[in-house]
Amino acid sequence: MQYHQLGPSELLVSEITFGCMSLGTDNTANARLIGEAWAQGINLFDTADLYDHGRNEETLGKALKSIAREKVLIASKVGNQWKPDNSGWDWNPRKEYILSAVEASLRRLQTDYIDLYQLHGGTMEDPIDETIEAFEQLVQQGKIRYYGISSIRPQVIREYVKRSRIVSVMMQYSLLDRRPEESCFPLLQEHNIGVLARGTVAKGLLVGKAPAQYLNYTAEEVQAAAAAIAIAAGEERTASQTAIRYVLQQPAVSTAVLGIRTTSHLQDAISATTAPTLTPGELRKLNASIPINKYEQHR
Repeated sequence: MQYHQLGPSELLVSEITFGCMSLGTDNTANARLIGEAWAQGINLFDTADLYDHGRNEETLGKALKSIAREKVLIASKVGNQWKPDNSGWDWNPRKEYILSAVEASLRRLQTDYIDLYQLHGGTMEDPIDETIEAFEQLVQQGKIRYYGISSIRPQVIREYVKRSRIVSVMMQYSLLDRRPEESCFPLLQEHNIGVLARGTVAKGLLVGKAPAQYLNYTAEEVQAAAAAIAIAAGEERTASQTAIRYVLQQPAVSTAVLGIRTTSHLQDAISATTAPTLTPGELRKLNASIPINKYEQHR
């Protein structure tokens, strides 16, 4: 397992991040899986207060109690506030809410601090300076070590790069979603801000799932991309390893966030870290297999 410094922070993150959103409700099974992941080198575990009405944070907190706190990195997210009747959630990036939400997350996670606290979205209509003020206050209080955002909106990302001290941006990236290459990756690299890449296998469409429309791509185009992944995999890698390696070899990416629910998922993720790297020729062929897409909105 390789580790990368996350932007300007002191966090050394494993190149694979354990995406906890996929976890079930069996705390014992989750603890076993998370412990196995940590034993194999994964040190960053990503959750959010939104997932399973907070129970995802709870199961992660229980699982990590058997590991020394300083040996693991916890990432969580804030900004989506459940309605009183739990019928859905509202977007709330206000300072008052963030300061109260972090207390609930800390209780559920059974910890005194969160290593990376991320705004779970963001719009240009938000009170951005107020949001930043909340995160800065939490850093000063020692309740979080660093903060970032989870967003695919270029103009929102630009504002936070310009106005805050974010150390990371979580965003979707894969062979079927190369939109960040045009407007986000260069900016983030210029300012030494790390990228947590999610969606690396494009909902399974790159690794065997039946072709279907995805973003602006037709099912036929998706099938062509999946075929290119299979060809690049050859006999040395699996399709999953190839899709993940494609993302990990993007210079802007610090870590790939993979949804892990079973031991099989975990082994697929771990095996990608030791799979042969893609050659420049293989990368060129993959990139040529489908027209590159670009952000059409929120530019």
